[in-house]
Amino acid sequence: MNRLATVFLTAIAPMAWGTTYLVTTELLPAGHPLLAGLLRALPAGLIAIAIGRSLPRGSWWIKALVLGILNIGAFFPLLFLAAERLPGGVAAAVAGVQPLIILMLGTLVLHERIRPLTATAAVVGAGGVALVVLGPAAQLDVLGILAALGGVTATAFGMILTKRWGRPVGVGPVAYAGWQLTAGGLFLLPLTLLLEGAPPEIDGAAAAGYLWLGTVGGLLAYTLWFRGIQQLPVIAPGLLALLSPVVATILGAAVAGETFAPVQVVGLLLVLGALVAGQLVTRPKGVVPPVTDLAEAAATIRR
Repeated sequence: MNRLATVFLTAIAPMAWGTTYLVTTELLPAGHPLLAGLLRALPAGLIAIAIGRSLPRGSWWIKALVLGILNIGAFFPLLFLAAERLPGGVAAAVAGVQPLIILMLGTLVLHERIRPLTATAAVVGAGGVALVVLGPAAQLDVLGILAALGGVTATAFGMILTKRWGRPVGVGPVAYAGWQLTAGGLFLLPLTLLLEGAPPEIDGAAAAGYLWLGTVGGLLAYTLWFRGIQQLPVIAPGLLALLSPVVATILGAAVAGETFAPVQVVGLLLVLGALVAGQLVTRPKGVVPPVTDLAEAAATIRR
């Protein structure tokens, strides 16, 4: 599969995550961010492991636990807490700084050289996100902003370690995503019971919301996301993550009636420009990514 197709498939993940804020505020019971994270992660993870029919071995038990906590267990509750306390676009505002965090971590951990054009794309993207989400109706809740910042920082570390550790030979992307979703879900299980107690009554709308978040926003999105991190330069998925707040803001304006001002159009154009420029800058010259992951996933599912 060529690099452009890999980029488009990876982009599906942040676009799906951009629906989280609207689903949370419109469909899910309020005051249960841990339950939302648990139901998004654990069922999808167990299904993925059943499909992939593969469990971690040796050091990968610890690695899967660490990645699951960073990418899922810590991120999900912080994400849902931010979504409950902030308007959809503002809840995703801090996501704009994630490419900058990834650039710094990539230099320190992966020893990747920071290219001036890549850094410029990250800064422009962050500025564009700020213009998109911090519109006239923005309401800045301190706890919500801290939750959003904590979430993107945890996933930035998760992305760096996912890139550094890679994926075990013979393990498909579905099983690999299942390890992390399950580890994150098991991490959330006792916290949910301890801090939130018995789950609330779940009506049809909430059930539909949890189903969407667990399948499209969980199993599908994370399978494509982890695959993309391993095949692309680490900053490339980091820039693609900017699609999440853009989608959240557009949905907030179209469905939830949030204000969409002209300055936000300018921000949207800046984000899109940063995305395109960033993918072009990070493209390795003369290198064709190996065509392995989707074939492995298809073979795993057939078995």
